[in-house]
Amino acid sequence: MNVKPLACVMFFLATGSACAADGQKARQAFRQMDQNGDRALQFSELQAARATLFDRLDANRNGVLDKGEAQAALERAREGGRLQMATAGGLETQAHRMDTDGDGRIARAEFAQFVPDRLLQADSNGDRSLSLSELRALRKR
Repeated sequence: MNVKPLACVMFFLATGSACAADGQKARQAFRQMDQNGDRALQFSELQAARATLFDRLDANRNGVLDKGEAQAALERAREGGRLQMATAGGLETQAHRMDTDGDGRIARAEFAQFVPDRLLQADSNGDRSLSLSELRALRKR
């Protein structure tokens, strides 16, 4: 499986860093993910959001994201003007890291549990949670 399109989908939809969203949409997405209302995003909340996202992307409901599903999500993102460019090599690396069992496919659990490097780095105090200040700093990078 060619993981480059899949990696790009992961980057765009999972990190939020490749998304050019206006402030209102960003606040709405934050509130939806912040399930406990503490004004921070625990990695467990991000993982729950990723699991929900996976279910939307997995069009054939086989529990695995395939090249066609990834390509369709990429096209929707490009058409909506929500995708910024990233290096293909970096995206491919992320997809390979997400594929923890090395079978060349991204299963729901692998997709949901993966925390992208950009988010790990944004967690400046290492508490596996992103505060509003950490999220603001992430948007400025």
